[in-house]
Amino acid sequence: MGNEQIRELPATTAVPGASVYGAWAPATVHRLLLARTERVWNLLTGRPVSLYATSVLRIGYGLLYLLFLLREFPHRYEIWGPGSPWTPALAAQLFDQTGWWSFLLLSDSRAYFESCYVLALSTSALFMLGWRTRVTSVLFAVVVVSFHARAIFMTDGGDNLLLLMALYLVLTACGRRWSLDARRERIKAARTDGARTRSPVSEDLRAARRTLVTVVHNCGVLVIAAQVCVLYGSAGLYKVQGSFWDDGTALHYVLNLELFQPWPELSHAMDRYPLAMAVVGYLTVLTQVAFPFVLFGRLKYPVLAVLLGMHVAIAVVLGLPLFSGTMIVADAVFLPDRFYTSLPLLLRRGAGRHNVPGQGTGLGSVPQQGGRPDGREEYRPVSRPASGHAGPPPSGPTVAQ
Repeated sequence: MGNEQIRELPATTAVPGASVYGAWAPATVHRLLLARTERVWNLLTGRPVSLYATSVLRIGYGLLYLLFLLREFPHRYEIWGPGSPWTPALAAQLFDQTGWWSFLLLSDSRAYFESCYVLALSTSALFMLGWRTRVTSVLFAVVVVSFHARAIFMTDGGDNLLLLMALYLVLTACGRRWSLDARRERIKAARTDGARTRSPVSEDLRAARRTLVTVVHNCGVLVIAAQVCVLYGSAGLYKVQGSFWDDGTALHYVLNLELFQPWPELSHAMDRYPLAMAVVGYLTVLTQVAFPFVLFGRLKYPVLAVLLGMHVAIAVVLGLPLFSGTMIVADAVFLPDRFYTSLPLLLRRGAGRHNVPGQGTGLGSVPQQGGRPDGREEYRPVSRPASGHAGPPPSGPTVAQ
């Protein structure tokens, strides 16, 4: 009996937590890892994400570059043409060092340059409208790369991010929403009405193609989001290292640079409030540093609002509209698709509030005179005197409005 009790003692006095965690911890961790991996894989291959956001990027960058080319149309020959101070020979020497390429250097003819400029304008417009997006996205990227590389020192640098985004958008299905391609697909689907039959092999190939397109699109969206996070985070960390941002005087020196004074009176008026400028500087640094860490919560919405105001101020006060527009469009990738799909509903609700029957006070509108919507009139009870004779009419209206 004693020996049996001694042999059973370790089993009964063993620490329950140690045995349970020792036996189940690896299996639990393994299941959690499998669940997370499956969730990530389904997110990557299940369906394309941010289709509306990428469509906003397509429309925004196509419109921005179109406006940029139209704005520089009177100066196109001096910036990108054969007569530019940055000559084709200098550009070719730089290409040998950097590996860049531009189709503008294929000929020194002015007619060739004008045709290339017309091609750039047409490509930007078609890309913005979403016409044959798979082809026009590639052409748009080639156009942006060629014009950027041809005169890399002749612009203000605001097109650097636009260049990267043009390359990233080639990977995305940015023509699935708000585009001519989407309209054509809707018309085509309405005509066929799903009556077309395909072979099993064709269906398998189409499924594999959809999966491949979905994976490439989602990876492109991830790269775009990562690029914006790196840009904001690095900009904020660089500002933290500077002494002018540390003591709150950075905006004072920026506002007094003649290169960034499109309206000197406005810059000088803002510089009269050093405390406010210091607060704005600290808020800018804090927002940029915190931006990558608030993307997975609701705090990102006020941060995006602050960044929107900052970029609008940069565009107006410092005269950098292309840079600010590029950053504002890039921030749109962090808004969910439900935000864009709810915009028409919000607009309709806002329009409905101004068109409520019986509340119009503008010209040409007649207020409702009485009765109910079903045509029946409803009267208020009129108090009569004790004698039974009708008293004077009540002071207020008797018809319920």
